[in-house]
Amino acid sequence: MKKLSVDEFKASFSLSEPAEGLTLQEKALWFAGKSDWDTAHQIVQDMNDKFSSRIHAFLHRQEGDISNARYWYNKAGANMPALSIDEEWEELFKER
Repeated sequence: MKKLSVDEFKASFSLSEPAEGLTLQEKALWFAGKSDWDTAHQIVQDMNDKFSSRIHAFLHRQEGDISNARYWYNKAGANMPALSIDEEWEELFKER
């Protein structure tokens, strides 16, 4: 599957399910982009790689649970960014 641009990916939010061929992290970002925090969280909560931990941190930040977000940023070896939630989502999407 070709790598989608941010705009192409966001356009897919009108669909009821994510496109075939997305990685688990991309699916988590897709659900987060649709404000489906629970599904996004279910996808990454048991993944232990650094990128999944950053998504997990982002999700807790999006939820407003800053202390839990800090834990996951630390686990990912990252700092909480000085970005808006939307900007951080785009950064994560671009890094995938």
